Amino acid sequence: MAKIEKLSAITLATHDMARSVAFYRSIGFDVAKGGETAAFTTLAAGEDALNLILAAPDVPLRWWGRVILFVDDVDAMHRAVVDAGYSPDFAPSDAPWGERYFHVTDPDGHEISFARPLSR
Repeated sequence: MAKIEKLSAITLATHDMARSVAFYRSIGFDVAKGGETAAFTTLAAGEDALNLILAAPDVPLRWWGRVILFVDDVDAMHRAVVDAGYSPDFAPSDAPWGERYFHVTDPDGHEISFARPLSR
């Protein structure tokens, strides 16, 4: 059986590409391909990618899970998200599984989690 080597990208659907691109730029992603007026956009975070695909207005977007992004400072990211005008679901907290984290919902209802392993 072949072994998975790396997650290439996660693709999320959006009804408003410009709004979604603005959100992801505000949390630190760079546009690698596409952009506000494109039907498909690839956003870069280091060597990793997050794709956005424009969905027809009549296609419902439903919660499916969450994207978890490790960051160097969870509290600083929380402040940046709030300063950008977004409302995280809760303040950063230490989880029993050994991470500091918080969630924010993007403009299309996708849950984005920012986390960092706790020091041992």
